[in-house]
Amino acid sequence: MNTVFDYTVKDRKGNAVPLRNYANEVLLIVNTAIKSEYTPQYAELEALYEKHHAQGFAVLDFPSNQPTKSCPGTDEMVHSFVKDNYNTEFPRFKKVKVNGSDAEPLYQHLREMKEGDITEDFTKFLVNKMGHVVARFAPSTSIEEIDEQIAAML
Repeated sequence: MNTVFDYTVKDRKGNAVPLRNYANEVLLIVNTAIKSEYTPQYAELEALYEKHHAQGFAVLDFPSNQPTKSCPGTDEMVHSFVKDNYNTEFPRFKKVKVNGSDAEPLYQHLREMKEGDITEDFTKFLVNKMGHVVARFAPSTSIEEIDEQIAAML
C-alpha cells in the first residue's frame, strides 16, 4: 500500500518535490483557498507550524479552486496574498485539483484513505511519521483538537 511519502508534488514554481523529503515528520496536509469563509484559518495553521515545526511537524498547503471555486488566480497571486495577509512560513505548493479523476495523485490517495470526496476548503489530513493518513478533519474541527493529536504523535 502506498504512503504519502511515495508521491511527488510540485512547488508553487513548478519544481518537483518528493514527499519522501518529509519522511519521519508528522504532516498536516490542507486544501486551502484565499476567498473561502475558512481563509482566516491560515493564522491558526501558522501558529501550529511555529509551535511544532522544530519537533518534526509540517503543514503542507495545497491551494485549490475545488470544491468551492474560492481560490482564483495564479500560484504567485495566491502566495502573495497569503504571505501579505498571514505571513505564513510553511510550504505552499502549486494549485491542485482535489476531486475527480484528474485530481492530484496525492489527493486521490488521501481521498481513498479517508472518507471520499472533499466537499469543503481547508479539509485537513493528518499523516504520521510513516506516511500513513491517520485522520481527516473538517474545517469546522477546532485547531485545539488537531493540536492535541499532533502533539501526541510527536
